[in-house]
Amino acid sequence: MADLYETLAQIKAAPGMYLGRPSVSDLFMFLAGYEFARSKMGQDLDESEELFYENFQPWLQERFGVKSVTSWAKLIMLSCHDEKAGFDKFFGLLDEFVKHTQRQAA
Repeated sequence: MADLYETLAQIKAAPGMYLGRPSVSDLFMFLAGYEFARSKMGQDLDESEELFYENFQPWLQERFGVKSVTSWAKLIMLSCHDEKAGFDKFFGLLDEFVKHTQRQAA
C-alpha cells in the first residue's frame, strides 16, 4: 500500500481521478477517509503520516496566526478565492510543513 505522501503525489498529478476535481475541501475529506480506512484495516500510520495528521493543522494555525478553525482545509480557504486555489496552496504548504518537520528532527 502506498503511504500518505505517495498518495498525495498521485492526487496532485491527477486530482480528477481521485477527487473528481481539484478541491482542498474534497482533499480534506479524502484524507480523513484514508486515515479512517487505514484504522479499520488495522494498518498503523507510519511516523511521517502521524506527524501530518497530528501536526499539520496546528502548524498552519501557528503559521497563519489563527486560533480557532474547524479544519486545515477551511484554514487554507481563508486566503483563497476558490477550491482549486486552495488545492494548489495546500501542496505548497505541505512542502513547507515537510521541510519544517525535517529541520525539527535534525
